[in-house]
Amino acid sequence: MILNYELHQNTVSEKNPIVFIHGLFGSLSNLGMLARAFMQTHMVIQLDVRNHGKSGHSSEINYELMAQDVIETINAAGLQRVSLVGHSMGGKIAMRTASFDPDRIAHLAVLDIAPFAYQQNHHEQIFKALFAVERADIQTRHQAIEIMKQFVSEDMVIQFLLKSFSKGKWLFNVPALYAHYADILSWNEQSSWSKPALFLRGTASTYIGKAEYLDAIARQFPLAEVKGIEGAGHWLHAEKTAEVLDQLQRYINN
Repeated sequence: MILNYELHQNTVSEKNPIVFIHGLFGSLSNLGMLARAFMQTHMVIQLDVRNHGKSGHSSEINYELMAQDVIETINAAGLQRVSLVGHSMGGKIAMRTASFDPDRIAHLAVLDIAPFAYQQNHHEQIFKALFAVERADIQTRHQAIEIMKQFVSEDMVIQFLLKSFSKGKWLFNVPALYAHYADILSWNEQSSWSKPALFLRGTASTYIGKAEYLDAIARQFPLAEVKGIEGAGHWLHAEKTAEVLDQLQRYINN
């Protein structure tokens, strides 16, 4: 599947283009604070992954398919060698893409996710909220907020989700994401990647901190550096943008 994307040209840069890949329930704008900073020095492409944003819907979701989507999309954009930056689910997509076509990947930066099959369901209440809005057949964001507050207490999460609410509909494919949530949590361990990689974790996040997560990174990405962003949670790029940018620029511009 060729994904919806925005390509920001940089006619004076000879550096590898950077592909930004968002996480679950997101869209191509989610990593915009990072993408905009790199537009000064690189060509940048921002993607809507399948079943999100303006990309196509499909009943099939797994990391092999989503990685193939990325490859088809960078081919369609005429890009050869690229750097990948992915957050959460997008980080898993980036890792799988790197394993599929390693010679084309110049840099791999993964934000707050490990190559690991997680067991925890962090999104049960969010799915309940999304389905409730769908069943209510409403039109306005205010109506959606009132329904979602019954299930989700964090205003920041509600506002994030509403970025994908348009004309009374969710842009993401809620039934497919729900049906394949186990596939999104899962991970089939891949052969070790023989290049340097960067994993950034929020020190207040639970997604990378455990020893078993770090061991999974070490097995599959033996040359990776894992660096903590002090005080940041899972949304480290939004909470500590300057610190995340500093680490990404040091790695990608090296």
